[in-house]
Amino acid sequence: MSNPTVIIPQAFKVTHEQFKELAIANRDVKLERSATGELIIMAPTGSETGNRNLGIEAQLWFWNRQTKLGIAFNSSTGFHLPNGADRSPDASWIKLERWEALTAEEKQGFAPICPDFVVELRSPSDNMKPLREKMQEYIENGAKLGWLIDRKNRKVEIYRQGHNVEILDNPNSLSGEEILPGFILDLAEVW
Repeated sequence: MSNPTVIIPQAFKVTHEQFKELAIANRDVKLERSATGELIIMAPTGSETGNRNLGIEAQLWFWNRQTKLGIAFNSSTGFHLPNGADRSPDASWIKLERWEALTAEEKQGFAPICPDFVVELRSPSDNMKPLREKMQEYIENGAKLGWLIDRKNRKVEIYRQGHNVEILDNPNSLSGEEILPGFILDLAEVW
């Protein structure tokens, strides 16, 4: 038996409220929504990429547990960005003061906030163009720092507000800079 194929006409648009209903009804399906209402269905992450994602999330979580400077999130977390898109970075973090400014209700759903820090880990089947567009969208919506980790080519693209994208070839680690003071992501297990 083959998996069913879902074909979404390009003109088909989904509101934020409809997206929330779809996400609740399809908890096992990773969905995102563009700022223009296009529904994006993402294939499940392969086992190896999933393991690497977990390692990144764990390092971020452990640093945050020690510093208590904010709230860390895994790849299952959706955010309702200021431009109207609903996105789920592979790992993310929000400064505590910004998180605490949200209501309890806002924290329960797709929080209406862009994380301060986001990570996207390229899966072997991912095309870089949509990932780069997504990273730029995070920056345009308030993210201060973003890392696009390309395991296939052993490169990292660093996104910062007000700066050009910086590309690192085969780095051993990444610094959280002033956004995540003292956080160093060890890339040994990511590569």
